[in-house]
Amino acid sequence: MWEDLSACTTERIFMAEEEAKKIEETPVVETTEEVAEEKETFAKSGKKSKKHIEEVKAEEERQERKKERIEADKAAAEKPKGAKPVTRPVLERRGKKYQEAHKLIEKGKIYTLKDGVELAIKTSPVKFDASLEAHVRLGVDPRQADQNIRTTLVLPNGNGKTVRVAVFAPLDVAKAAKAAGADIAEDEEFLKRLEKGEIEFDVLISTPQYMPKLGKFARLLGPKGLMPNPKAGTVTADVEKAVKEAKAGKVEYRVDKQAIVHIGLGKVSFGADKLFENAEAFFESLKAQKPASIKGSYVKSVYLTTSMGPSIQIENLYN
Repeated sequence: MWEDLSACTTERIFMAEEEAKKIEETPVVETTEEVAEEKETFAKSGKKSKKHIEEVKAEEERQERKKERIEADKAAAEKPKGAKPVTRPVLERRGKKYQEAHKLIEKGKIYTLKDGVELAIKTSPVKFDASLEAHVRLGVDPRQADQNIRTTLVLPNGNGKTVRVAVFAPLDVAKAAKAAGADIAEDEEFLKRLEKGEIEFDVLISTPQYMPKLGKFARLLGPKGLMPNPKAGTVTADVEKAVKEAKAGKVEYRVDKQAIVHIGLGKVSFGADKLFENAEAFFESLKAQKPASIKGSYVKSVYLTTSMGPSIQIENLYN
């Protein structure tokens, strides 16, 4: 009995030792408390709000990209460049005939009006009958109503252009205009032409009472400079006189946004004397338009030129 008890005890001790060994061999797993992931909290507004933080991050990224761009540009600028292209002077890029004509003009010389007209005729480099033009820079401010110069002038010898004149007036006035030389002189039939978009005239003259009827065609006529205007003398009760003046070479000139007046004085074929008369008539008209409110010089510079020809500076005697 004691032997059986002893054997049982020994077996139990052995089993306990085996279990103890297994426990020792098993790695100890340290149990730590599960730390809950800390959630990022945002304020509803202000610097700690989600929107503000995202904007700050976006701005930082933008600044970083900008910095990279600047560095790339600097690196590109540091690269060696080739030789600069040689740009020829403007005169050398002109045609041979222009260069030959330009040699006739003394550099830095200011010519009298008569000498300038004669020289302009000599320096015309084209084969066709060129126009003589005057370009006058004024000391006015076109934005001021009293300095916005605009007027008409009848050149003594005409301007060398064939002008087609149209008259929109009552039937009796239209018949008189036709007799005076108008190419088109109609009443209501003229409006039908405009509705079709037919513009077969260079100057349009109308009576004051008929102007309201042309109102709806302002977008058609205005951009082409054909809308009748009292300042241009194309809105008048004396239609016959207006037609004769237009046919005789009546021209309109006005100052542009750069305070420059451009006008054609006639054709080269007129000869120096007739062109000189036209030029004198223009400058007399221009002097008469001098505003009372202007301060300083009225005329700053005067140049004559022909179509596609070199410019000639004229002495300024028109202040």
